[in-house]
Amino acid sequence: MMDKSSIRTRAAHTSRSINAERRVPVTRFWHLLWRGNPPGNGLAAAGLLIGLMMTGPILYVIWRSVQAGQSNWLRLLDGRIPALMANTLLITFTTMLTSIILGVSLAWLVYRCDVPGRKVWRWLLVLPLMLPSYVGAVAYIMVLGPVGWMRQTFGFDPVDIYSFGGVLLVMTLFKFPYVFLAAGAAIQRMNQSYEDTARSLGMSSWQIFWKVSFPFLRPAIGAGAILTALCVLSEFGVVAILRYNTFTSAIYYQMESLNRDGAAVLSMLLILLTLGFLWIEARGRRKQRYHQTGGTFRPVQTLALKKWKVAALGWVLLVLSLSVLLPIGILLYWSWQGIQMGALSGRFWGYTRNSIQVAGLAAILSMILALPVVYLKSRHPSFLSGLINKLSSTGYALPGVIVALGLIYLFNSYIPWLYNTFFMISFAYLIRFLPQSVQYSGASLNQISPRVDEAGRSLGLSPARVMARIIVPLISPGLLAGGALVFVSSIKELPATLLLRPPGYDTLAVRVWVESSEAVYHMAAPAALLITFVSIIPLRLIMKKR
Repeated sequence: MMDKSSIRTRAAHTSRSINAERRVPVTRFWHLLWRGNPPGNGLAAAGLLIGLMMTGPILYVIWRSVQAGQSNWLRLLDGRIPALMANTLLITFTTMLTSIILGVSLAWLVYRCDVPGRKVWRWLLVLPLMLPSYVGAVAYIMVLGPVGWMRQTFGFDPVDIYSFGGVLLVMTLFKFPYVFLAAGAAIQRMNQSYEDTARSLGMSSWQIFWKVSFPFLRPAIGAGAILTALCVLSEFGVVAILRYNTFTSAIYYQMESLNRDGAAVLSMLLILLTLGFLWIEARGRRKQRYHQTGGTFRPVQTLALKKWKVAALGWVLLVLSLSVLLPIGILLYWSWQGIQMGALSGRFWGYTRNSIQVAGLAAILSMILALPVVYLKSRHPSFLSGLINKLSSTGYALPGVIVALGLIYLFNSYIPWLYNTFFMISFAYLIRFLPQSVQYSGASLNQISPRVDEAGRSLGLSPARVMARIIVPLISPGLLAGGALVFVSSIKELPATLLLRPPGYDTLAVRVWVESSEAVYHMAAPAALLITFVSIIPLRLIMKKR
């Protein structure tokens, strides 16, 4: 007979065997998720936590919209939603159309034709994208508003800035570079051999453009147009300042009136609208793919404009003047007036300090949180790492008002000690702009061979120390570039700042909103000009990636 200790030993051994057998399917499934290359538990947990943090506020908004009740849905469906939907879709599609006209025509002229100074125009025509569109709206109010320069000088306004036409003008002038960049990149990839073949078949230049060149450009134009549409859908500053009601401004005013259920319902519809445009973009990208199947690649030849050269140069200068030179000139004039009247007071520098504080915190957090996301995607490519990357990018495609609404729900319910603090603003910036840091950090990490990681591990370093001592120093240029871009984007962010700022905590963007709403232009202009100059900083980063 066995004694009691032997029985306990055998029972413990049996129990361990059973548990081990149970763990085998779990381990196998875990390996399968990561395609046989699972990361450490700490890294995987960090990535999943970041993905949940980035999507949590948005998921909570969706949940609150479902819980809003039938009465809220019916009241809004019978009243405001049809008009908001019509306004939102009208400004979105018309801005897409006008941006395509401006973007494609300018890209064709400066990338394909012999316009004088074509290399300089390629840089300058991207500048409208760097300027905050609400700053452009403020500048045009100073020109075309009821007490603007046009009315004071000539006694009339050629365009009513507080109308659909005024909104379309501002939206187009500051959104067309999305199409311009996409079309320009596609033109640089075109093959001269195709055009030579078409010309040998007797086609005219006009026929070659429509039957050969345009089909090749169409996917890029579509991608730029959809990106323009997404930006118009999420635009708050322009529509609010110019008093044109869309979903973003309506959500803000619902929050201002403390009707959070109504704001959640409108947010849900805007999310669905955004997802619809993303689906159209993905479907179009799958259906329209053009590539070279044989032969040699020859860059396209520059086309001679001849007698049309002056007209083409005039078109480029007109668009550049309306989208860059005029707004900056107006801001410089009113800033000078404001400086003479004492606008650069201690309060102004206080707003500047607040902007740097919240934007700086968001930039630092973005660089820290981008590391697990990009490392998982680069070193452990799988469905799960791809999902984490997509979850981390969710907030970038949605308006700031929706992100702010989700944070108000979550912080007020579960983290009340951080509610009404500047940390909420920084966290909103982080959700909105983390993908920018991920993009630049990931590009740097992809240039480093995985053998570098293996060499560090062979020297006895843990994965965390490999990342801290080897990977981070090597990718620091991309990491810092991404952080700088997050900082600049955060400085410009308006709707999330308006909704989340503590009482009395104003930033430069908020002061532009407040002072321009009260027509105190000499006080709004210095803050708007400072934001504009800071916003131009990433231009070199964007052009280097092309």
